[in-house]
This record gives sequence, C-alpha cells and structure tokens, in this order.
Amino acid sequence: MARLDWYIRANLKPRHLQLLVALDELRNLGKVAASLNITQPAVSLALSELEKGLGFKLFDRTARGVQPNVYGECLIRQARVMLNTLAQTRDELRALLSGASGRAALGAMPAMTSALVPQALAALKRISPTTTVHVQEGSMDTLLPQLRRGHLDILVGRLSSWPSADFEEAPLFEGSSMVVVGRQHPLAGTSSLHWRDLAPYPWILPPVASLPREPLEAVFQEHDIAMPSDYIETLSVPVIATYLQSTRAVGLLSRVAARHYSDLGMLAILPLELPGLLRPIGLTWSKQRALSPASERLMRCLREVSADYGPPPTPFGRPPAGDAGGPAEPDPPHPGSA
Repeated sequence: MARLDWYIRANLKPRHLQLLVALDELRNLGKVAASLNITQPAVSLALSELEKGLGFKLFDRTARGVQPNVYGECLIRQARVMLNTLAQTRDELRALLSGASGRAALGAMPAMTSALVPQALAALKRISPTTTVHVQEGSMDTLLPQLRRGHLDILVGRLSSWPSADFEEAPLFEGSSMVVVGRQHPLAGTSSLHWRDLAPYPWILPPVASLPREPLEAVFQEHDIAMPSDYIETLSVPVIATYLQSTRAVGLLSRVAARHYSDLGMLAILPLELPGLLRPIGLTWSKQRALSPASERLMRCLREVSADYGPPPTPFGRPPAGDAGGPAEPDPPHPGSA
C-alpha cells in the first residue's frame, strides 16, 4: 500500500492518464499509438512501466486487443476526472488572464431554460459581469453523466428519488406542473373550473412513462374522465407553448415555464391543481469536486431567483460548504473598470 501511495503521488503523470483514456476508448495498441503520435512499442513500454510501478495489471491482453480489468476501470474513471479537472483549470486560468472572474458550467432541464436560468444568469452578470458561464440543456438522464465526468459543475432540474454516493442535492421548489391554455382559449380567464370542464378539448400530453404523465392520469381517474382521444405527446416546452397558442388544446408545463409564458401574455394558467407526485426541482453537484467561486456565485443566484417560484420543500441535500445561500456578493472591480 505504501508503494502504491508513493507511486500515485510522485510518478503518475498526465501522459499516463492520457494513455489510460486512449486505451479504454480504442482498445488497440496500434490505434492508441496513432492517436498519440508515438510508436506502438512506446505504448507497450509505457503501459508496462505503469503497471510495474503500480504493482498490478490494469489490462488483459487478448487477440482482439486490450480489455481493462477492475483495477484498470477504476484508474480510467479517475483519469478522466483528473484530465477534465486539468482542462477546467486551464480554461479558468485563461479566463482570469483575459480579465474574467472565473468560469462555471451549468446543465439545465429544458423547462428551466425558459425563465429560471436566464433570470439567474442576469442576476449573476449584475454582480459579476466578467464571470463566464457555459449552459448545456438536456434531460437529467443525459446531464448527470456529464456532471459525473466533470464536464458540468452544477445541474438545475428534477432531483433524484434516492440518495447518491456521487452527488449532493438541494431543493429549490416543488416540482408540480400547471395546466395551461392559449390566451384565446374559451377557458382562459375562468376563475372557477372543474376537471370535467376540460373533457371537450384536445390535449398535448406528456409521453407515456414520463414523470408528469402519472399525476395527470391519476386526476383523470379520480374524476372519472376518459383519457383524451384527440392529443399529441411531447415534453418540448417550445412546442407545447406554440401549439397551445394556435389551438384550443390544453397542456401541462412546469411552474417555471407556465409562469414565464403567462407573464409574456402567451398562455393562461387554469385554476386546477395536480397532486404533488413529482419530485422537487433543485440543484445537483458533485461530492468529489470543490465548486469554484464562479460556480458558487451562480448557485446563489439560482437560489435567489427560485424564491419567486415558492419555498423549498423538505431538503434532499445540503448547500456547499461555506455557502449559506445568502445574497451573492459583487466581485471587486477589475483593473481598468469604472
């Protein structure tokens, strides 16, 4: 164990990490040599030296190439994290050298990008104009692997239903959906409404097996209403909003998206409630990496903006160390700024 500790601390180099990732991706020494612009014997020698220094084999040699064993898989996984950390360090240093106040990478569900994310970015830019933020939109299923690999710093979206050994979580507000229609819809502006009043109208439904579908089906069953026969299915927020504007259909949107399009005068929110079966909307970040100051500023801005959408539900996680969730402090002025 002492030898392993010494070797990792003193002899594991970025070139070893690049070699491990290349071997995992290509599984062939010749292809790895070509990708790294070195000879195949040099690849074989580097791998042998690495395994000798660690004291155990990382790959099984087969007729088809190389296959990582359990030790190799562990080291490859960490190699990806370390290489990504080095890349982030490089990018943040470049940003600082160019006058920026750091960089953050945010992943967001589409429902959050209509209003919550732009509002938080605007709040961030008011206090720290030179902080750079990369925003990636996607489902939580696609964003979580990016967070695990270190390509993203924070996610804003629906929280998981079970504790994770990899991630911290903090709820922002309840994740319930709202029933919406176009502004010209006959039911728009109605102050008192029953679910059976929606029966004559077409729908734009969440797809089968999607999270918002279950609460809606539960309501239809509770009120003895048949599922609509005239409908389309999608979770695309722009498609839902535009379709509702030009039809007499009824649809569901997240609280954030519904409020956004209602404030713009594009949609009307109907006075109907869905059971709270959906998981809360919140923030997710890695337990394995400390958040940069830029990421912490962005997280505080997301918390502040989300207060407009209701109080947080029972906490799923805890805020990052040193972050009490209070108002974000402005950055000091950069040289040359007024």
